Amino acid sequence: MPKISPELLSVLRCPVTGSSLVQEGEELVAAAAGESGVKPRYPIEDGIPLLLPPELLAAAAAAGSDQHDSNHHETVAGAAQAV
Repeated sequence: MPKISPELLSVLRCPVTGSSLVQEGEELVAAAAGESGVKPRYPIEDGIPLLLPPELLAAAAAAGSDQHDSNHHETVAGAAQAV
């Protein structure tokens, strides 16, 4: 598990609450709870914190998987034409 440097954590802020963040395993967690009463959590992927509000993170994940599927189909179609 990559550890986020203390220097980086000292400048990062939760985009929802504006509070500082602490690393818990493979996530960063806001120090303060949002309007829902829950502390927002942000995944760390390949050592990069994904600091998107939850609703945007879900949309980005969906868009990323759609793009991956599209690229996969183009690759398969291109390989089929080459044969």
